[in-house]
Amino acid sequence: MKLKAKIHLFSTFLTLVILGLMNIGIYFIFESMAFDTEYNQLNNEVDELIGALSKMGADDDPATILRAFIPPNGGIRVINAKGESIVFVESIEEMKDYKPELENGERYTSGYFRGVPVLTITKPVIWQNGEVVEIHTLKQLVEVDKNLKFLRWTLIGVTIIGMLLMTISSVTLGNIITKPINKLIKTMSQSRMSGKYQKIELSKNRKDEMTQMGIAFNEMMEQLEENYNKQEQFVSDASHELKTPLTVIESYAKLLSRHGFKDKAIAEESVNAIIHETARMKEMISQMLLLAKGNGQHTQKSETIELYELVENTLQSMRTAYNRKFILKGDGPVYVNTDMEQLTQLLFIILDNARKYSEKEIKTTITEEENHTVVAILDYGNGIPKKDIDHIFDRFYRVDEDRNRKTGGTGLGLSIAKEIANRLSLELEIDSTIGFGTTIYIFIPKTPILINF
Repeated sequence: MKLKAKIHLFSTFLTLVILGLMNIGIYFIFESMAFDTEYNQLNNEVDELIGALSKMGADDDPATILRAFIPPNGGIRVINAKGESIVFVESIEEMKDYKPELENGERYTSGYFRGVPVLTITKPVIWQNGEVVEIHTLKQLVEVDKNLKFLRWTLIGVTIIGMLLMTISSVTLGNIITKPINKLIKTMSQSRMSGKYQKIELSKNRKDEMTQMGIAFNEMMEQLEENYNKQEQFVSDASHELKTPLTVIESYAKLLSRHGFKDKAIAEESVNAIIHETARMKEMISQMLLLAKGNGQHTQKSETIELYELVENTLQSMRTAYNRKFILKGDGPVYVNTDMEQLTQLLFIILDNARKYSEKEIKTTITEEENHTVVAILDYGNGIPKKDIDHIFDRFYRVDEDRNRKTGGTGLGLSIAKEIANRLSLELEIDSTIGFGTTIYIFIPKTPILINF
């Protein structure tokens, strides 16, 4: 069943139940009030009748007194102790044929005569001969019956009109709710058929949940399109980058096949080249896998770490691995809240990048500012031209192709560093001067907000 039909049926059924219960309640309340009013009025009249009968003399005609108090559309019956009717007066013909059903001890009851409700009140009185008899006062509630019939038809009419209005409103509401949903379904179907990431046109004036759903859908489509474009670009770049080392390996393998077994120098050159390109390709694949993993979910753990000690341990590992001079300037201890494992990985990437493009020492400084703790890594390499600084964190971007081939760079290291920095809510900035060197600044907030990607 479609959502529009569900809304229509549910709202209509709910309205019917509410109107039905409300109208039934109104009807019975009005009926009860009407009967109570008639009872009180008739009861007062009966009391007056009893008072008049108590003053009746032996020579007085009881029927005359009873006629003076006879209710309109009713009658008065006198019943002796044997249950026999002594006197009966009526204002409606054939009223004497009506016999109220009174249970033992019951002083009033209601019934129907010719389809009209009849109220009966019975009270004892002392008759002329001293005998205790009962006075049955009958009143046909004609006006009450008319009012109740009018009320019934009024409530039925109100229910019908209410149901019609509710049907119209539920249909309108269903159209309002399902229109953006149908538009969403249509857009998704068109996107699936065309292979394009189409968006929904939204009204600027509306700010309801349906508009929010449309905004969320458009944002999702933007993100999907962006991720798809990144994936295509990544696959294209990876194919291009992997093609070169594979071509080199193939060329040297053919050279080795043709002349390597006879010429030792060619064999050594070919083997060394194959080993070098294989290692570079292995590093590139490892970094690409790391980048691909970076697009998934990461669980961050925030902990208080001593930054000076962490940087010193990282530098000591670099000194041991590459037999290079890594200098640390600054005073400890310096405490920050971040993920120690990922920050260590970030430092290794930047330090390794500095090592590759500089033959001199690498200098690292730690300073504290008002809102940040700053780690600056300085290398004395050739520097980066200004036109390249804006692209330095792009995947596979290289400032100098030949130099990257010699150093074994893949163009992915700083991209990975940027991914890690984004996850840790850190900021990276580059300051470079041609011929002097490059400094990469890591700004660590003193109250960081860790974000899941």
